Amino acid sequence: MLSFLPGVIRGVLGLLGYIINTIFWSTPLILLAIVKLLIPIAAVRNVLSRILNWCASSWISVNGLIQRLFLKLSIHTDIDAELSTKARYLVIANHQSWVDILILQRVLNGRIPFLKFFLKKELLYVPLLGIAWWALDFPFMQRYSKSYIKKNPHLAGKDIETTRKACEKFKQLPVSIMNFVEGTRFTAEKHKRQKSPFNHLLKPKAGGIAFVLSSMGEQLHSILDITISYDTERPPTMWEFVCGKLSQCKVHIRAIEIDDELTRDYAGSSENRVAFQRRINQIWTEKDERLGQLIESDSK
Repeated sequence: MLSFLPGVIRGVLGLLGYIINTIFWSTPLILLAIVKLLIPIAAVRNVLSRILNWCASSWISVNGLIQRLFLKLSIHTDIDAELSTKARYLVIANHQSWVDILILQRVLNGRIPFLKFFLKKELLYVPLLGIAWWALDFPFMQRYSKSYIKKNPHLAGKDIETTRKACEKFKQLPVSIMNFVEGTRFTAEKHKRQKSPFNHLLKPKAGGIAFVLSSMGEQLHSILDITISYDTERPPTMWEFVCGKLSQCKVHIRAIEIDDELTRDYAGSSENRVAFQRRINQIWTEKDERLGQLIESDSK
């Protein structure tokens, strides 16, 4: 409706809309989270969790309205999966920009349960958003380098422990657990440094999703493998996105069945780890080919 406005004005108004929307929904989220923390009754906490998730979905819906108001953006979605808000999913996707999260939320909101991300612990201190993520039971991970763990061996396995605790909470209600398997956003520099065997992707990190699958495999409906492609020469920044520099993107969604090979004990067997990593590499090879096809179709 207001896409005729200059990009900078749309960007400023859009960001202002996101901020107001965040403040509006953060208030009930935080208050309900405090009540949930104070009441130890499981049944009451489950009800409060449902209300919290409804608030979060409403928050995302209003963000979508803001985008439709200021942006002329076409999202071409190809869905090869049965989606339900009553199921449980592990969602994996390629990661190119912070815009990925906005696109995923817009495409999936109302189709599957609210997305729960594994976040870096530092994001807990983001104004308003950090508290809102905490209220919604987003798991915060403290990542350590191999050299740091070598100097502090007592910290080894902390991420695994956090994953298991989060999965225990996720077993109570329908949930979508989101994981960017590459662990970081794609850049040409990172791709070169990794010597990635894929044309458009970084190497996948298997550990995080392996522990989710081993902890919750029987409760999960399926894995949703999502591939995002932008029509720009490089992935848009958040500011470029709110200013309307992105005109279209493509999103492909497919379901992957969770079989025995994906739910075996990853930590307890080197044979299981090798098999799981081989399977994830296969999924990543197929994703790389799919992303290449989407990029090629954008250039035509």
